[in-house]
Amino acid sequence: MLNKKVHLSKNVFEKDVEQVPIRQGYGEGLLAAGKDDERVVALCADLTASTKTAIFSKEFPERFVQMGVAEQSMASVASGMAAMGKIPFLASYAMFSPGRNWEQIRTTICYNNRNVKIAGAHAGISVGPDGGTHQAIEDIAITRVIPRMTVIVPCDATEARKATIALAKMEGPAYLRLAREKTPVMTTDKSPFEIGRTEVFWESKDPEVAIIACGALVYNALVAARELEEDGTHTIVLNNHTVKPMDEEAIYAVAKKTGAVVTVEEHQIAGGMGSAVAEILSQKHPVPIEFVGVHDKFGQSGEPDELIKHYGMDKDAIVKAVKKVISRK
Repeated sequence: MLNKKVHLSKNVFEKDVEQVPIRQGYGEGLLAAGKDDERVVALCADLTASTKTAIFSKEFPERFVQMGVAEQSMASVASGMAAMGKIPFLASYAMFSPGRNWEQIRTTICYNNRNVKIAGAHAGISVGPDGGTHQAIEDIAITRVIPRMTVIVPCDATEARKATIALAKMEGPAYLRLAREKTPVMTTDKSPFEIGRTEVFWESKDPEVAIIACGALVYNALVAARELEEDGTHTIVLNNHTVKPMDEEAIYAVAKKTGAVVTVEEHQIAGGMGSAVAEILSQKHPVPIEFVGVHDKFGQSGEPDELIKHYGMDKDAIVKAVKKVISRK
């Protein structure tokens, strides 16, 4: 059943559940952070409206820099601004930042330990008709491997707003992964959010499997958990929004409690959040694991829901993975 302690939306399973793009939460959070701290500045690579940076730029035009189509320069400029005491937030499509400017992020920002926050919008295959060239499904892998980097994948717009505000107060480089399409708003203003800490969204009595999910697919995990419950299969669903530093103790605890894990992410299964979970459990408590995500393929054009189903990340795929991992216990 839903965990009442995390104060999820009362109509989370209803057809009229509110749907808002996760990137909207970034724009609102950036504005709030800017009002709270005048050191917060924003940079964008000619995608101000798409990344919702426009919300900040209209309120604080003197603290906004339009870099144009120059993601590599944007990362370097942001690093310089951080060296002068600013708190820069830079935004573009995730395919271009951190995709195109990865070396600048690694060397100019992280190697120098600059206090820069990178917002990668339109991540995952749910970008839809834009196709494989614009569908970043490798970005978690390439950011989490960089020393000093924090990586956060919010589950909805409300959590994205909270994460942006929290990152403005946190010292050090960070990557914030944002989806394009409208997705269900599961959390509320009362829902807890803390960098580096998971939250249990669903827990059955005597759970057999832990479903560890991040991003918009946390919703699919919840829907799958409810269906499994009706079918007599008991689960725990973790919202694992912080991929790095991951809440290792929570991951270990649910694996020990259930004896099996399914990870769910809109990303390549190689190098992503699921890989990080497997790394943790291989050292502390090895259990059977199934990985729901993209299996070594590029994206393609299509409708978002159509692509999620095609690549095996919908509710049915999660249910199937749960039943498979139980058979391996």
